[in-house]
Amino acid sequence: MKFYIGLGILFFSVFAGYMGAGGHLKILMQPFEFLIIFGSGIAAFIIANPGHVLDRFVTNLKKVINGPKYSKNDYSQLLNLLFSIFRLAKNKGMLSLEPHVENPFDSAIFQKFPAFMLNNSALTFMCDYLRLLTMGNDNAMQMEDLMNQELEVLFHDDHLDVSAFEKMADGMPALGIVAAVLGVIHTMESISQPPEILGSLIGAALVGTFLGILVSYGIVGPIAQNLKYVLEADQKYLICIKTAIISYMNGNAPIIVVEYGRKILDEHYRPSFTELEELTQQNTDG
Repeated sequence: MKFYIGLGILFFSVFAGYMGAGGHLKILMQPFEFLIIFGSGIAAFIIANPGHVLDRFVTNLKKVINGPKYSKNDYSQLLNLLFSIFRLAKNKGMLSLEPHVENPFDSAIFQKFPAFMLNNSALTFMCDYLRLLTMGNDNAMQMEDLMNQELEVLFHDDHLDVSAFEKMADGMPALGIVAAVLGVIHTMESISQPPEILGSLIGAALVGTFLGILVSYGIVGPIAQNLKYVLEADQKYLICIKTAIISYMNGNAPIIVVEYGRKILDEHYRPSFTELEELTQQNTDG
Protein backbone atom coordinates (compact mmCIF):
# COMPACT_ATOMS: atom_id res chain seq x y z
CA MET A 1 0.00 0.00 0.00
CA LYS A 2 2.83 2.41 0.89
CA PHE A 3 4.32 1.89 -2.58
CA TYR A 4 1.08 2.83 -4.35
CA ILE A 5 0.51 5.82 -2.07
CA GLY A 6 3.99 7.07 -2.93
CA LEU A 7 3.37 6.71 -6.67
CA GLY A 8 0.03 8.47 -6.32
CA ILE A 9 1.58 11.43 -4.51
CA LEU A 10 4.41 11.57 -7.06
CA PHE A 11 2.17 11.71 -10.12
CA PHE A 12 -0.36 14.03 -8.50
CA SER A 13 2.33 16.48 -7.38
CA VAL A 14 4.09 16.56 -10.76
CA PHE A 15 1.10 16.70 -13.07
CA ALA A 16 -1.20 18.76 -10.86
CA GLY A 17 1.61 21.26 -10.35
CA TYR A 18 2.25 21.36 -14.09
CA MET A 19 -1.41 21.93 -14.91
CA GLY A 20 -1.77 24.44 -12.09
CA ALA A 21 1.01 26.50 -13.68
CA GLY A 22 -0.96 26.57 -16.93
CA GLY A 23 0.53 23.53 -18.66
CA HIS A 24 -1.48 21.19 -20.86
CA LEU A 25 -1.34 17.41 -20.47
CA LYS A 26 -1.83 16.91 -24.19
CA ILE A 27 1.74 17.94 -24.99
CA LEU A 28 3.04 15.32 -22.54
CA MET A 29 1.26 12.52 -24.37
CA GLN A 30 4.14 11.50 -26.63
CA PRO A 31 3.88 7.72 -27.19
CA PHE A 32 7.02 7.54 -29.31
CA GLU A 33 9.07 9.28 -26.63
CA PHE A 34 7.74 6.66 -24.20
CA LEU A 35 8.70 3.91 -26.66
CA ILE A 36 12.25 5.20 -27.08
CA ILE A 37 12.91 5.63 -23.36
CA PHE A 38 11.20 2.53 -21.96
CA GLY A 39 12.11 0.29 -24.89
CA SER A 40 15.80 1.20 -24.74
CA GLY A 41 15.71 1.04 -20.93
CA ILE A 42 14.34 -2.50 -20.99
CA ALA A 43 16.85 -3.49 -23.68
CA ALA A 44 19.74 -2.09 -21.62
CA PHE A 45 18.46 -3.91 -18.52
CA ILE A 46 18.36 -7.21 -20.43
CA ILE A 47 21.82 -6.70 -21.94
CA ALA A 48 23.43 -5.65 -18.65
CA ASN A 49 22.20 -8.42 -16.35
CA PRO A 50 22.54 -12.22 -16.20
CA GLY A 51 19.49 -14.40 -16.72
CA HIS A 52 18.89 -15.20 -13.05
CA VAL A 53 18.67 -11.48 -12.23
CA LEU A 54 16.10 -11.02 -15.00
CA ASP A 55 14.14 -13.99 -13.66
CA ARG A 56 13.85 -12.29 -10.26
CA PHE A 57 12.69 -8.94 -11.66
CA VAL A 58 8.99 -9.44 -10.89
CA THR A 59 9.79 -11.11 -7.55
CA ASN A 60 11.89 -8.13 -6.51
CA LEU A 61 9.13 -5.69 -7.43
CA LYS A 62 6.77 -7.70 -5.22
CA LYS A 63 9.30 -7.43 -2.38
CA VAL A 64 9.36 -3.65 -2.77
CA ILE A 65 5.55 -3.54 -2.68
CA ASN A 66 5.09 -6.04 0.17
CA GLY A 67 8.08 -5.10 2.34
CA PRO A 68 10.36 -7.41 4.37
CA LYS A 69 9.46 -11.10 4.48
CA TYR A 70 9.88 -11.60 8.22
CA SER A 71 7.73 -10.12 10.98
CA LYS A 72 8.46 -9.61 14.66
CA ASN A 73 6.64 -12.88 15.38
CA ASP A 74 8.89 -14.74 12.90
CA TYR A 75 11.98 -13.53 14.75
CA SER A 76 10.44 -14.39 18.11
CA GLN A 77 9.79 -17.93 16.92
CA LEU A 78 13.31 -18.22 15.49
CA LEU A 79 14.87 -17.16 18.78
CA ASN A 80 12.60 -19.56 20.63
CA LEU A 81 13.71 -22.38 18.32
CA LEU A 82 17.37 -21.50 18.87
CA PHE A 83 16.81 -21.51 22.63
CA SER A 84 15.21 -24.98 22.43
CA ILE A 85 18.09 -26.36 20.39
CA PHE A 86 20.87 -25.01 22.57
CA ARG A 87 19.08 -25.87 25.80
CA LEU A 88 19.00 -29.49 24.65
CA ALA A 89 22.67 -29.31 23.63
CA LYS A 90 23.61 -27.77 26.99
CA ASN A 91 21.71 -30.36 29.01
CA LYS A 92 22.46 -33.51 27.01
CA GLY A 93 25.48 -32.69 24.87
CA MET A 94 25.90 -31.81 21.20
CA LEU A 95 25.39 -35.41 20.06
CA SER A 96 21.80 -35.19 21.28
CA LEU A 97 21.14 -32.81 18.36
CA GLU A 98 22.25 -35.31 15.73
CA PRO A 99 18.83 -36.95 15.09
CA HIS A 100 17.15 -33.53 14.97
CA VAL A 101 19.70 -32.16 12.51
CA GLU A 102 19.78 -35.20 10.25
CA ASN A 103 15.98 -35.52 10.08
CA PRO A 104 14.52 -32.11 10.94
CA PHE A 105 11.10 -33.00 9.53
CA ASP A 106 10.88 -35.82 12.09
CA SER A 107 12.28 -33.69 14.91
CA ALA A 108 10.01 -32.94 17.87
CA ILE A 109 11.83 -29.62 18.31
CA PHE A 110 11.55 -28.40 14.72
CA GLN A 111 7.94 -29.55 14.42
CA LYS A 112 6.97 -26.99 17.06
CA PHE A 113 7.93 -24.27 14.57
CA PRO A 114 6.11 -25.05 11.29
CA ALA A 115 6.75 -21.61 9.77
CA PHE A 116 10.50 -22.13 10.10
CA MET A 117 10.18 -25.59 8.56
CA LEU A 118 8.79 -23.98 5.40
CA ASN A 119 11.88 -21.78 5.09
CA ASN A 120 14.16 -24.17 3.22
CA SER A 121 17.19 -21.87 3.01
CA ALA A 122 17.16 -21.09 6.75
CA LEU A 123 16.52 -24.73 7.69
CA THR A 124 19.42 -25.92 5.52
CA PHE A 125 21.73 -23.18 6.82
CA MET A 126 20.98 -23.97 10.46
CA CYS A 127 21.20 -27.74 10.12
CA ASP A 128 24.46 -27.62 8.14
CA TYR A 129 26.26 -25.74 10.90
CA LEU A 130 24.66 -27.63 13.76
CA ARG A 131 25.83 -30.79 12.01
CA LEU A 132 29.39 -29.46 12.10
CA LEU A 133 29.02 -28.94 15.84
CA THR A 134 27.83 -32.51 16.34
CA MET A 135 30.88 -33.67 14.38
CA GLY A 136 33.17 -32.02 16.92
CA ASN A 137 33.99 -28.67 15.36
CA ASP A 138 34.52 -26.35 18.33
CA ASN A 139 36.65 -23.59 16.79
CA ALA A 140 34.40 -20.54 16.91
CA MET A 141 36.69 -18.31 14.84
CA GLN A 142 36.98 -20.81 12.00
CA MET A 143 33.25 -21.43 12.08
CA GLU A 144 32.47 -17.72 11.97
CA ASP A 145 34.81 -17.22 9.00
CA LEU A 146 33.13 -20.09 7.17
CA MET A 147 29.65 -18.76 7.92
CA ASN A 148 30.60 -15.27 6.77
CA GLN A 149 31.92 -16.66 3.50
CA GLU A 150 28.74 -18.63 2.90
CA LEU A 151 26.55 -15.64 3.76
CA GLU A 152 28.54 -13.57 1.29
CA VAL A 153 27.76 -16.13 -1.39
CA LEU A 154 24.09 -16.36 -0.40
CA PHE A 155 23.70 -12.56 -0.39
CA HIS A 156 25.64 -12.04 -3.62
CA ASP A 157 22.49 -12.26 -5.74
CA ASP A 158 20.83 -9.65 -3.52
CA HIS A 159 23.62 -7.21 -4.36
CA LEU A 160 23.21 -7.98 -8.06
CA ASP A 161 19.46 -7.32 -7.87
CA VAL A 162 19.92 -3.94 -6.20
CA SER A 163 22.74 -3.00 -8.58
CA ALA A 164 20.53 -3.83 -11.57
CA PHE A 165 17.88 -1.33 -10.47
CA GLU A 166 20.48 1.29 -9.51
CA LYS A 167 22.11 1.10 -12.94
CA MET A 168 18.72 1.36 -14.62
CA ALA A 169 17.98 4.48 -12.56
CA ASP A 170 21.38 5.95 -13.51
CA GLY A 171 20.72 5.31 -17.19
CA MET A 172 17.18 6.68 -17.52
CA PRO A 173 18.15 10.40 -17.68
CA ALA A 174 20.64 9.64 -20.46
CA LEU A 175 18.01 7.67 -22.37
CA GLY A 176 15.68 10.63 -21.90
CA ILE A 177 18.31 12.82 -23.53
CA VAL A 178 18.50 10.35 -26.43
CA ALA A 179 14.76 10.72 -26.95
CA ALA A 180 15.07 14.50 -26.69
CA VAL A 181 17.92 14.62 -29.22
CA LEU A 182 15.89 12.56 -31.66
CA GLY A 183 13.03 15.00 -31.11
CA VAL A 184 15.32 17.94 -31.85
CA ILE A 185 16.51 16.22 -35.03
CA HIS A 186 12.90 15.83 -36.08
CA THR A 187 12.30 19.50 -35.24
CA MET A 188 15.25 20.60 -37.39
CA GLU A 189 13.73 18.68 -40.30
CA SER A 190 10.69 20.93 -39.92
CA ILE A 191 12.60 24.22 -39.49
CA SER A 192 10.59 25.85 -42.28
CA GLN A 193 7.33 25.35 -40.39
CA PRO A 194 5.61 28.26 -38.60
CA PRO A 195 6.55 29.02 -34.93
CA GLU A 196 3.47 27.35 -33.40
CA ILE A 197 4.37 24.04 -35.05
CA LEU A 198 8.05 24.35 -34.14
CA GLY A 199 7.09 25.15 -30.55
CA SER A 200 4.98 22.02 -30.38
CA LEU A 201 7.81 19.90 -31.80
CA ILE A 202 10.37 21.34 -29.37
CA GLY A 203 7.98 20.78 -26.47
CA ALA A 204 7.48 17.17 -27.56
CA ALA A 205 11.26 16.69 -27.72
CA LEU A 206 11.74 18.03 -24.19
CA VAL A 207 9.21 15.51 -22.90
CA GLY A 208 11.93 12.88 -23.34
CA THR A 209 14.28 14.68 -20.94
CA PHE A 210 11.45 15.24 -18.46
CA LEU A 211 10.34 11.63 -18.58
CA GLY A 212 13.84 10.19 -18.19
CA ILE A 213 14.56 12.31 -15.11
CA LEU A 214 11.15 11.64 -13.56
CA VAL A 215 11.39 7.88 -14.01
CA SER A 216 14.97 7.81 -12.72
CA TYR A 217 14.67 9.93 -9.58
CA GLY A 218 10.98 9.46 -8.90
CA ILE A 219 10.43 5.74 -9.56
CA VAL A 220 13.39 3.46 -10.38
CA GLY A 221 15.87 5.07 -7.97
CA PRO A 222 13.48 4.84 -5.00
CA ILE A 223 12.63 1.25 -5.99
CA ALA A 224 16.34 0.39 -5.86
CA GLN A 225 16.70 2.01 -2.43
CA ASN A 226 13.60 0.27 -1.08
CA LEU A 227 14.73 -3.10 -2.47
CA LYS A 228 18.11 -2.67 -0.78
CA TYR A 229 16.39 -2.04 2.55
CA VAL A 230 14.05 -5.04 2.17
CA LEU A 231 16.83 -7.45 1.19
CA GLU A 232 19.10 -6.27 4.01
CA ALA A 233 16.22 -6.67 6.46
CA ASP A 234 15.59 -10.24 5.28
CA GLN A 235 19.29 -11.07 5.51
CA LYS A 236 19.13 -10.51 9.27
CA TYR A 237 17.27 -13.82 9.61
CA LEU A 238 20.32 -15.89 8.65
CA ILE A 239 22.67 -13.49 10.43
CA CYS A 240 20.65 -14.04 13.62
CA ILE A 241 21.18 -17.81 13.28
CA LYS A 242 24.91 -17.29 12.73
CA THR A 243 25.22 -14.98 15.74
CA ALA A 244 23.45 -17.46 18.01
CA ILE A 245 25.58 -20.42 16.91
CA ILE A 246 28.84 -18.51 17.39
CA SER A 247 27.65 -17.28 20.78
CA TYR A 248 26.97 -20.86 21.89
CA MET A 249 30.38 -21.98 20.64
CA ASN A 250 31.92 -19.27 22.80
CA GLY A 251 30.44 -20.96 25.86
CA ASN A 252 27.36 -18.85 26.56
CA ALA A 253 24.21 -20.22 28.19
CA PRO A 254 21.14 -20.70 25.92
CA ILE A 255 19.36 -17.59 27.25
CA ILE A 256 22.49 -15.51 26.57
CA VAL A 257 22.79 -17.09 23.12
CA VAL A 258 19.33 -15.92 22.05
CA GLU A 259 19.98 -12.50 23.59
CA TYR A 260 22.99 -12.15 21.28
CA GLY A 261 20.76 -13.11 18.37
CA ARG A 262 18.07 -10.64 19.48
CA LYS A 263 20.49 -7.75 19.70
CA ILE A 264 21.44 -7.78 16.00
CA LEU A 265 17.81 -7.43 14.83
CA ASP A 266 16.35 -4.14 13.62
CA GLU A 267 14.35 -2.32 16.26
CA HIS A 268 11.08 -2.66 14.31
CA TYR A 269 11.32 -6.47 14.32
CA ARG A 270 13.15 -7.13 17.57
CA PRO A 271 11.15 -8.69 20.43
CA SER A 272 11.82 -7.10 23.77
CA PHE A 273 13.90 -8.90 26.39
CA THR A 274 10.76 -9.46 28.44
CA GLU A 275 8.83 -10.90 25.49
CA LEU A 276 11.69 -13.25 24.67
CA GLU A 277 12.06 -14.27 28.31
CA GLU A 278 8.35 -15.13 28.49
CA LEU A 279 8.60 -17.23 25.32
CA THR A 280 11.61 -19.16 26.51
CA GLN A 281 10.06 -19.62 29.95
CA GLN A 282 6.98 -21.19 28.35
CA ASN A 283 9.32 -23.42 26.41
CA THR A 284 11.16 -24.42 29.57
CA ASP A 285 7.92 -25.09 31.44
CA GLY A 286 6.66 -27.17 28.53
